[in-house]
Amino acid sequence: QVQLVESGGGLVQPGRSLRLSCAASGSTFSISTMGWYRQAPEKQRELVAIMDTGGSTHYPDSVKGRFTISRDNSNNILYLEMNRLKPEDTAVYYCGVMTSDSSIYWGQGTQVTVSS
Repeated sequence: QVQLVESGGGLVQPGRSLRLSCAASGSTFSISTMGWYRQAPEKQRELVAIMDTGGSTHYPDSVKGRFTISRDNSNNILYLEMNRLKPEDTAVYYCGVMTSDSSIYWGQGTQVTVSS
């Protein structure tokens, strides 16, 4: 079992930055892939950024060049640095991981609102 707790969300003006954190606990040794996802009202959950155990990352075009995913392996924390935020980035952001046995775990989510 892996437990995930996100933090760092909030209200921010367009063009500003925000950093999200996801603290992992439990069977963290079994994590193979970690990522950030978001879900806006009445929309499906979508991938924002993903990182595998080798450090390879992937971003969709909507956030590429603005968002950066990173990982503190010593403390089992996943970060998402979000720059030049836009109103369309408004969503609940979730941390998600997949373990070596293909189990998937989610955090409770953190709200990010981009508005002037």
